[in-house]
Amino acid sequence: MAQIGIRFYRSLNDFIAPVLGDAEIIHHFERKASIKDMIESFNVPHTEVGQIWVSGAPRGFNYIVQDGDRIEVFPAGENLSAMSAVQLRPPLSQPPQFVVDSNLGRLARYLRLLGFDCLYRNDYSDDMVARIAGEQQRVVLTRDRLLLHRKIVIHGYFVRAGKPKIQTREVLKRFALFFLIKPLTRCTHCNGVLAETGKSRIEHRLEPLTRQYYDKFLMCPDCNWIYWQGSHSTRIKQLLDELVDEGV
Repeated sequence: MAQIGIRFYRSLNDFIAPVLGDAEIIHHFERKASIKDMIESFNVPHTEVGQIWVSGAPRGFNYIVQDGDRIEVFPAGENLSAMSAVQLRPPLSQPPQFVVDSNLGRLARYLRLLGFDCLYRNDYSDDMVARIAGEQQRVVLTRDRLLLHRKIVIHGYFVRAGKPKIQTREVLKRFALFFLIKPLTRCTHCNGVLAETGKSRIEHRLEPLTRQYYDKFLMCPDCNWIYWQGSHSTRIKQLLDELVDEGV
């Protein structure tokens, strides 16, 4: 029976049983396996992996594990540029585009509020999320680890936090998005890009007080939702401050 030693570093230990984390794991196996499959047999999604080193040499996901290999697996999203490594996946577009699974609706809304392209529907199946991610090169955001094991999903992130505001800050930090924020530029309902619209065009849809006191409006060209800086703007500003404050 073949034997390897494998060690997962830093945030990848979130997926490893505590008794096995932060140490080399001695593993025995019988069947031939790619290093991608070997890594995921420890419940670590391939999308969370940034670099793989085998006995001192960088390797890609297609490498076939050999008897006696000493494997080191490093997380994605960390600065390991000093190491010369094999590129495991194509680089992300900047800013990245997201697709969010059906259980993270509030996270999707907050990311849209901050100006990020974020597809979401509460009836998305895992198959649909994976297909959209593959076809459009979007980053999957999910708390379903098995969704990230799918080969068609190239970029993805397992959201650790349970509360939406903390989830949002977590995603901003993981993908270094703080300097790419453009608040109030996307529709929080459908993800469309907001555009200025003349008051005369939408006046018939406004409540009397809104029509009387406000003159500047944005409208979503996809769902026709109207936005303006009304009394709710103070609450929105407070929410925006909470979402981008890393210290909260």
